[in-house]
Amino acid sequence: MNKGLHAGMREASRLTRMGRLIDATALLQRVLQGGKVPDRTASSAGVPPTIDLSPEAVELTSAAHSRPEKADRVQLPNALRGFLDRITPAGFEPGPGGLAEPTAPDIPEIERGQFLAKSFSNHAGSRAYKLYVPSQYRGQPLPLIVMLHGCTQSPDDFAAGTRMNLRAEEYNCFVAYPEQAASANVSKCWNWFRPGDQIRGQGEPALIAGLTRQIMSDYSVDEERVYAAGLSAGGAAAAVLAAAYPDLYAAIGVHSGLACGAASDVASAFAAMRQSGPMARRRSGGNLGYSRIVPAIVFHGDQDTTVHPNNGDQVVAQLKERLATDAAVTIEHGRVPRGRAYTRTIHRDAADRSIFEQWVIHGAGHAWSGGSPAGSYTDPQGPDATQEMFRFFLEHPFT
Repeated sequence: MNKGLHAGMREASRLTRMGRLIDATALLQRVLQGGKVPDRTASSAGVPPTIDLSPEAVELTSAAHSRPEKADRVQLPNALRGFLDRITPAGFEPGPGGLAEPTAPDIPEIERGQFLAKSFSNHAGSRAYKLYVPSQYRGQPLPLIVMLHGCTQSPDDFAAGTRMNLRAEEYNCFVAYPEQAASANVSKCWNWFRPGDQIRGQGEPALIAGLTRQIMSDYSVDEERVYAAGLSAGGAAAAVLAAAYPDLYAAIGVHSGLACGAASDVASAFAAMRQSGPMARRRSGGNLGYSRIVPAIVFHGDQDTTVHPNNGDQVVAQLKERLATDAAVTIEHGRVPRGRAYTRTIHRDAADRSIFEQWVIHGAGHAWSGGSPAGSYTDPQGPDATQEMFRFFLEHPFT
């Protein structure tokens, strides 16, 4: 057995002891597909790992998912144990004490659809991407969400951490994960800060929009339910797409990102990330005069030291500029059971329709809220950003 699979099984056992059975299954599936086991180096601060979306360098802080006390035996559900039996050589013991007899009920398979590796090319370049096709797809029009990863991440890693494919199976939805090329950015960040990558018809916006349209051509996609979302640099890229292609994307999700036009070069990118500043000048993105307001759901941790939390405010403020009248605002406060508190602000238009939602997660850093430790840069203690994005998107078809 190779070291990667061995490490994966040890981590799956740890997740099972924590009661994270679905995460354990997802991790094993990821490892079998060639993915890596996330780094869980402990830190004294006890905060989730963070990712720097800087264009030239990546700053990582160490992982910090809580670790339970050791158990003598690992209790596995029948489905997971059966999965292990199919992949484990006879006589292999994943750790002290081995595997206990199953006592928990069966759990469903996490992803029953297809996760396909594809590529796309046009005049702006080429990118690899992964596409999740739900198991219930039979040619009927389905929604499509384009997910843009953060720096250093991959489609597999981002899918595992966000659990997007699990929700896509539940809601019967396509999910695409474009992959930034190391040749385009050494840290695999989307180049949100470059003027040539902030405009319609060229650069990375043209690549992502072209990839989106290719999927719409290859599969039956509901043209009124096409969305884009991202984390960090990917969140900033999603904001660019809203400015450049408001005629394509019905709504966007920005997690720990920045507004379109927040920077125009490397120096201003660092300035915007570290301390924010005056509101980013609204840019049309070369959108050929489209004035449509693109609904958005925005998440940001108020302890984010990688991308200043004020950037979340600027994303909403920039999008609100297109409103003809001031939006009515509702503020709600809540807390995840045994997790983080949050403030949710809902902005409504003159017809009392929700247009923007802003979630401020108290005590959270630079990580996907409510994500799974099977992927990198996640904060399991926060509200479930994936679930909330699905809800918001499906409430906002193209209008």
